[in-house]
Amino acid sequence: MSILTWTYILVGLTFSLYIGIAIWSRAGSTKDFYVAGGGVSPLANGLATAADWMSAASFISMAGLISFMGYDGSVFLMGWTGGYVLLALLLAPYLRKFGKFTVPDFIGDRYYSNTARTVAVIAALFVSFTYVAGQMRGVGVVFSRFLEVDINTGVYIGMAIVFFYAVLGGMKGITYTQVAQYCVLIFAFMVPAIFISIQMTGNPIPQLGFGGDYNGMPILEKLDGLHRELGFSEYTSGSKSTIDVFFITASLMVGTAGLPHVIVRFFTTPKVSGARKSAGWALLFIAILYTTAPAIAVFARVNLIETISEQPRESLPEWVDNWEETGLLSWEDKNGDGIVQYVADAEQNEFTVDRDIMVLANPEIAGLPNWVVALIGAGGLAAALSTAAGLLLVISTSVSHDLLKKQIAPNISDKQELMWARIAAIIAVVVAGYFGINPPGFVASVVALSFGLAAASFFPAILLGIFTKKMNKEGAISGMISGLLITIYYIARFKLHWIGDEATSGPDNWWFGISPEGFGTIGMIVNFVIAFTVSKFTPETPQDVQELVETIRIPSGAGEASAH
Repeated sequence: MSILTWTYILVGLTFSLYIGIAIWSRAGSTKDFYVAGGGVSPLANGLATAADWMSAASFISMAGLISFMGYDGSVFLMGWTGGYVLLALLLAPYLRKFGKFTVPDFIGDRYYSNTARTVAVIAALFVSFTYVAGQMRGVGVVFSRFLEVDINTGVYIGMAIVFFYAVLGGMKGITYTQVAQYCVLIFAFMVPAIFISIQMTGNPIPQLGFGGDYNGMPILEKLDGLHRELGFSEYTSGSKSTIDVFFITASLMVGTAGLPHVIVRFFTTPKVSGARKSAGWALLFIAILYTTAPAIAVFARVNLIETISEQPRESLPEWVDNWEETGLLSWEDKNGDGIVQYVADAEQNEFTVDRDIMVLANPEIAGLPNWVVALIGAGGLAAALSTAAGLLLVISTSVSHDLLKKQIAPNISDKQELMWARIAAIIAVVVAGYFGINPPGFVASVVALSFGLAAASFFPAILLGIFTKKMNKEGAISGMISGLLITIYYIARFKLHWIGDEATSGPDNWWFGISPEGFGTIGMIVNFVIAFTVSKFTPETPQDVQELVETIRIPSGAGEASAH
């Protein structure tokens, strides 16, 4: 059967499963909608957290970025995994003890202020919309190739699917859908990896194949040689400055620890001990993909260079034509010789590859069976849709619970709150679709920006809220606003080019040599400094709030998450 037929079968089966689960587990109350009724087992929650965590950025884009960036791509591995550990060990148990549904809820109550709650809602919306744009883009990329439709059409299809189970099922529908999505995405990621590892190194374990031999030479040494020949920097030598690597890694780490859609996961288990166990399970499930990604990146890079470099265009395999039709790969015969020149020099280079296609195209590049090629498409969709759904839930709960129920209309019924949560989710799907069609960069780059925004706004407020009794509302609010604003300014100036002259917004003009992806760390530092400074000159935290902080610090004996 053709790739298209296999894709229709596998995507059709997986989508039917997701929709069936959404109908079976549809939310009947706000508690179901927000925290899945608080009755999810640690194992199921671990699987769901891993699926929520491993977005289109992890599945589609991360290995692609590492494939092109080489050593520099390790920032994503270090930042994202380190951030998860930071979240699971440092913040989650304490937030679970506090027992509220959302991060804005914690910030509003801890800092005894609806203004703080509103600032946190705005930050949550900025983070979530930036993040979800990357997921929708990922959905579009997958559909454009495997269903042979336009990227924009792919985004619309993704919107329809997410809309169905996120709006209908809420967290309950999302959680059990994500369990299925994890199984799909990890199977889809590992099967091609194992195949290619055997094919290239003779080792069925990709993590070990990564350090193995290819045609009698260590594969990394082979890749370094290929890079040198084509004028690229050596794969195992980084080109980024140490300061930029540090700041990007730190931004991804602390941004991860402040991500609202992952934090809410720890409220879906009945007990604090369950939250801890699910964090351990999730780490194990995440590690399977994250330890495989560097191997896939290397295999894909070697295969790509050997397949296309200095080859006649007519002799290139079918997958080149297939991806060229999507607009994500292009060839321009600059010297008219009909031979593909793939080199580092931009003026001489004739072959352009979108980094987001590397994982998806890898099975085709390696000549694997059609069902494996289609499987990776189904996996990419599962990864993107699982995270998109989690983010849409954060957006809808921020509006319905933190703005409407807690501030504007505190007397609305449970049923009305649920209705508004669904309306907010519908609006969020539409906005997310727009950003998916008009993304500000590669999937992983877009996601990295959202982590920077989370690092600059949420992380200091959460950390200080747990570990410092003296931090007052004035300090927290001014810190969050200043951290968020300076980071948004920097991204708008140096990444999106919305502010200032584009000619002066290149890497040479970056502050302290820090890229927009790493600036969240500076935003976080600004947040901390402003928060401490302002708190010194403003009234002390009320005694009852100080006592609340004391109780939060003992992460045991917490009951179920409370809504009101």
